[in-house]
Amino acid sequence: MARALLVVDMLNDFVDPAGSLYVGPTAPTIIERVNQEITAFRQAGDLVIYICDQHRPDDQEFTVFSPHCIQGTVGAQVYPELKPLPEEIIIPKRRYSAFYGTDLDLTLRERGVEELVLVGVCTNICVLYTAADARMREYKVSVLKKAVTSFDQEAHILALSQMATVLGVELV
Repeated sequence: MARALLVVDMLNDFVDPAGSLYVGPTAPTIIERVNQEITAFRQAGDLVIYICDQHRPDDQEFTVFSPHCIQGTVGAQVYPELKPLPEEIIIPKRRYSAFYGTDLDLTLRERGVEELVLVGVCTNICVLYTAADARMREYKVSVLKKAVTSFDQEAHILALSQMATVLGVELV
């Protein structure tokens, strides 16, 4: 069964302390773990896909969250320590789910991917909604608990619980 690692929103605006929507002190704790997974997937010859929040300056999401990950800015770039290889796929997104309005599903199906492993931020927002949409599309989904975090730790814990108990996501 082909599998893919989805690196969700490991972008400067979220994981760099100078980022405009920094998730906080738990961000550095997951960077090494995410990097380990990227390395393991690459060594196994498995697909690594970067899911990247990328907004227009007037994006409606900014009525809920402060401006972040604006196209063409440093904040919208993948955190340097986790930089994609030239041949790796980057999927830009404007909404919480990596599937909404993107070609992620087509990209995965073209490569015969049936299993997804999710890492990144924020557990209760983009990771959760990506996991939900993946399960609705019948993908097997795992989330690495030590490689996801959020600015709200209570919401992080609740999202992990919901993914496991409601969506059937495997927590590793």
